[in-house]
Amino acid sequence: MSRTAFTRYVALGDSITEGLCDAPPPQGIAPTSGWIGWADRLAAILDGDARLAGHPFEFANLAVRGRRIADVVDDQVPDALRLGPDLVSVMVGGNDLMSPAADPDALASRLDSGIRSLRATGATVLLANLFDPQFAFFLKPFRGRAAVFNANIWSIARDHQAIVLDVWGVREFQDNSMWASDRVHLSARGHRLLAAHAAHTLGVPYAETAATTATEQPAPPPEEIPLRTWLRVYAIPWAARRMRRISAGDGMPAKRPVPRPVGGQH
Repeated sequence: MSRTAFTRYVALGDSITEGLCDAPPPQGIAPTSGWIGWADRLAAILDGDARLAGHPFEFANLAVRGRRIADVVDDQVPDALRLGPDLVSVMVGGNDLMSPAADPDALASRLDSGIRSLRATGATVLLANLFDPQFAFFLKPFRGRAAVFNANIWSIARDHQAIVLDVWGVREFQDNSMWASDRVHLSARGHRLLAAHAAHTLGVPYAETAATTATEQPAPPPEEIPLRTWLRVYAIPWAARRMRRISAGDGMPAKRPVPRPVGGQH
């Protein structure tokens, strides 16, 4: 398959794309927020691909924890359009679907307008669906609406010629080691696997080689914590924020708002 190496990649979304729970290695070069994440790892892969093609490469990550579809469409998409990328990744929807009155069809329709705007520029759009939530007991009740939302993602991609990053279909994400102790965010292993799948989806070769470096050893699996500790540390604070209609990302800026070379980033 003939293709052109990407030169400017902008990542949109929520905490998964921001990179929560993917800590840099002790001797590594940390991103601004202190987290790496699958999008930053994908950017490193794309940077290597661009170098082989003799092209420059820049990356911006506009994702912020707690963001919903409306935030991405109303705020992140216009910001991305101003940056002039030739590749945009969009992964969002999980925070929306955990609301009691969430309508997956209406949410998908809202997202559709943002994807249409991005594709109108000629940029390649890598549109992710949602993870299969059966891996966590407290997320299983949302599985039906997640499946409906994901069906809409495939339709949006077909209508606008976007590329689907199919995370629902990756069985490895059912493994506990792919998830951090909070059971909501990916572990370093999960972020690394997602970056490799994204690269393969884009047709970029040698993703496994580029995704890690000699200074970064594979991270150990996340520590299992007792249910009572999980409830106290993660679940109850999250529920309290939802009841107060606030987000962990309120007032937080994007960690990498301006496209710049990847450099030594992992």
